[in-house]
Amino acid sequence: MLIKTVFAGFGGQGVLSMGLNLAQAAMMEGKHVTYLPSYGVEVRGGTANCTVAVSNEDIASPVASSPEFIVVMSQPSLVRFQNQVESGGVIIYNSSLVTADIPRGDVELLAVPATATAEELGNPRSANMVMLGAFIKKTNLVSMDSIFETLKETFKTKTKLIAVNKKAVMAGYDLALPMKPGDTSTRASSA
Repeated sequence: MLIKTVFAGFGGQGVLSMGLNLAQAAMMEGKHVTYLPSYGVEVRGGTANCTVAVSNEDIASPVASSPEFIVVMSQPSLVRFQNQVESGGVIIYNSSLVTADIPRGDVELLAVPATATAEELGNPRSANMVMLGAFIKKTNLVSMDSIFETLKETFKTKTKLIAVNKKAVMAGYDLALPMKPGDTSTRASSA
């Protein structure tokens, strides 16, 4: 098993944090992992993305030229990465911010209203954790327990944020509703 995922969005949306938390959870489970962050010089508001590869064997390269999954938090990220996901792969997108139709009919779409859900939870900055929860539900790549342990480590000096982010991950896990290619019906709602 080798699963490569690209997480992408604007700097400041927690894109690198999503990937890092996934990588740390996978390592906690004894899996082989690579984490390759990339961000523009402007950082907050600029582009940011990272590639996470998870395997039960050694990983030859952290580069994901044809990832199985992309998780996009913004419209420009969708435009940039949608054609990189392999045929039969999955695009998980923040339907609160991504509005364009995705013309590919050979991938599965998963619409997650991450920003709207995070706002309803009272912490708009936790939209990345909503997306991470949806990703975990779709892939089953790591356990929720491992993610929660990782959050405890990540926020060990800010214990209040552990509960906030755990709640956001769980909300994303519960929200993830798949869409078929070409489906323009109602997308996942935060209700």
